[in-house]
This record gives sequence, C-alpha cells and structure tokens, in this order.
Amino acid sequence: MRKLLIGMFLFLISFCVFSPVYAQEIEQVTEEVVVQEVNNVSGADTAFIIICAALVMVMTPGVALFYGGMVRRKNVLGMLMQSFVVLGIATVIWLLYGYSLAFGPDIGHVIGSLKWAFLDGVGLEPDPTYSSTLPHQLYMAFQMMFAVLTPALITGAFAERFKFKAFIIFIAVWITIVYCPIAHWVWGQGGWIGNLGGLDFAGGLVVHIASGTSAFAAILVLGTRSGYKKEAMPPHNLPITFIGATILWIGWFGFNAGSALEASGLAVSAFVVTHIAAGAALLSWMIAEWLYRGKPTVLGAVSGAVAGLVAITPAAGFVTPISALIIGFAGGIVCFLAVNLKERFGYDDSLDVIGVHGVGGILGALLTGIFATTLVNPAGADGGVELLKIQTISVVSTIAYSFIVSFIILKVIDKFVGIRVEHKEELQGLDLSQHGESGYRF
Repeated sequence: MRKLLIGMFLFLISFCVFSPVYAQEIEQVTEEVVVQEVNNVSGADTAFIIICAALVMVMTPGVALFYGGMVRRKNVLGMLMQSFVVLGIATVIWLLYGYSLAFGPDIGHVIGSLKWAFLDGVGLEPDPTYSSTLPHQLYMAFQMMFAVLTPALITGAFAERFKFKAFIIFIAVWITIVYCPIAHWVWGQGGWIGNLGGLDFAGGLVVHIASGTSAFAAILVLGTRSGYKKEAMPPHNLPITFIGATILWIGWFGFNAGSALEASGLAVSAFVVTHIAAGAALLSWMIAEWLYRGKPTVLGAVSGAVAGLVAITPAAGFVTPISALIIGFAGGIVCFLAVNLKERFGYDDSLDVIGVHGVGGILGALLTGIFATTLVNPAGADGGVELLKIQTISVVSTIAYSFIVSFIILKVIDKFVGIRVEHKEELQGLDLSQHGESGYRF
C-alpha cells in the first residue's frame, strides 16, 4: 500500500511539472494546423457556401409543401412525409458511401471508388480536385443537399398511391445506383460526360432529367390513381403550394449561385439569370394558360416559375441575362404544353414532375448548348453545333440510364414487397393507412 501511495504521489508531481510542457507542445501543433487551414481556406467562400447549402436543404421541405398542397386532403401528410424522410435516407447514404461513389477517385469514367466511404479522408482541409478554397467537408455537404432534393422531386409523380415501406427501399436503391453514377458522370473527376465537354452547371442532367425520367418509369409501373379521369382530384390547399413555391424560388439561389463554389462574379451571374428565367417563365406560362383556358391561375403561375428555375439550372453559370430571358420564356411555354399532354396520352403524372422537371431539364440542357458563352464562364464553352451535339448525347444518355434502371428497380421491389397500397388503403388515404394520423381535424 505504501509503495502504491508513493507511486501515485510521484505520478502527480510529474504530471504537475510536465503537463504544462505537453500542453504547450499540443497548443503549438494545433496553432500550426489552424494556421495551415486558414492559409488554404477562404473565409468568404466558406461562409457563402454554408449559406447556399442551407438554402438547398430548405428546398426539400419546400418541395414537400409545394406537392402537399396539390394532393387531396387525405394524402397531405403522406406527401410531406415522403419528402421529409428523404432528408434522413439520403444523408445517411451520402455519409456511408454515396459521396464516395459520386465524387471519389474515378473508376472507368462511370463511378467513383469507395476511398472516401464513411467520409474517410474527407476533412476540413480543401481538396483541390473540386475546390482549393473550401473545406472538403463543406463541398461534400453542399453536394449532399442535391442528393437529398433529387429523389424528393420524383414523389410528385406517384403521389397518393405508393406504399411507404416500398418507398423507403426505392429511394435508398435509387440514390445508390441511379443518382450517384450520373452525378459522377457529370461532376465527378474523370466522369465521362464531363470529359466529353457536357455542361451542367447546377443539375439539369443530374437532378431534373434524372428525376423526371425516373418519375415516368414509376408511373408506368404503378399505373393511375383509383378514379383517375372519373372523379375530380383538385388540389386541397393552394396557399400551401404557393408557400412551397416561394421557398423553392429562394432556395434555388443557393442551388444555382452556390454551384459557382465561390463568392465571385460567376455566382452573381448565376443568381441574376436564375431570377430572370423564373420571372419570364411565370409570365409565359400564365399567358399560355390564359389563352388556352380563359383564366390565369395561381397554380399555373407557381408552376411556371418552377419551370423557369428548372430550365435555367444547367445554363445558370454559362449564359447572359438576355439568354436567360429567352430560356425562361421558352421554359414556361414548353412545360405548359408538356403538362397538358398527359391528358391526351392518359398517364397519371399526379403533380406534373415529367412535364416540369423532365421536360424543363431537357429543354434547359439543350438550350445551354446554344446560348452558353465563355464570356460569362471561361471554363465553359461557346454554344454552337458541336456543343449542342455534346449536350444531346448527354441528355439522351441520362434519360436512357435513368429510365431503364429505375424501371428495373421498381419491378424488383414490386415483386418482393409490392409498391402500391391496397385499393381500400388508397380510398382511405395515405395519411391514415400509412401513418395513422390526419392532417386536419374538424
């Protein structure tokens, strides 16, 4: 016991004597690391992209409200839940392996390796592969918000009839084998579309064409809603949809301007053309609807604004304000016409995902091939026949891959789990049948 007490006493003495020395050494090392990080990281760029990432994150709840107001009252919570749960699913997948597959070291120009799985090696220092001024974790987080938003967009196509358990499986698999590969093709170092010279500033291919095409595959597998074309299915709460559209418009500034990855003139240009295109499309959709139906509607106005935002997304960092005005006007009219085609062809795109996101993304990507200019972005290309050809190849490839793979995923899930709710559950509504609660109590 005496030896133990003596040993403890000597330990305490040595700790008191030497710990300040150890602490000073640790402090010096820490200061050196901090100084090194400060030298490499831009405070302005970091603050800007943190704000932009937060804005893109808010777009997913914005989608939930935008879609939630357009469904029938008995399905509002089911619609909100589908968008909101994607925040959890996509975030966890992105952490475990999604970011690495999408942006990790290239394998065959089609996918990233698992080198950055579990965010191993994704620290606070910049990775010059993607940004020399942003912490690598911040770049990862910014891209995570895109991975969250994209599958949430698909939910509007199969609204009011998708089984929630099957939905969770579908989203997890879709992010893994549809979103991550396409993101790597376009934005990943070594991806084949990027190597080809394809331009997609903020997600015309990766986000909108991929989600719109996958939505079409889902519609074909699921079929129409019970009572479709036999009973009225009007939106139950357009003020909620209006609020959602407003949130989306605000969030889109982070979506497009943030894709410059720096607080710079290019970010300002992307911000300006984004707003111009949205305003132009709002007007062109409203005018087209006014001429076609005799009255302009709030639903048409907000749908037009979103169509313009979609159309300008691939072009945002490559075109002038006048070009954005043309893209916006074209986006509003073309998407209005596309939405009205569903009645002629009889497919049940519940909330117009194909007509707005699919068609709008295709239009924007192709018009980028015409209006892009290196005067706006020297890292881009000048529009013309050659660039339009590259954009067309990129669009067709994204459509084909998204549709085929999504169709197979849905068929497999349907075989083992079943993707559509029972008829009586659909009549009851997803709020009660899938979640045991009601959005409104009177």
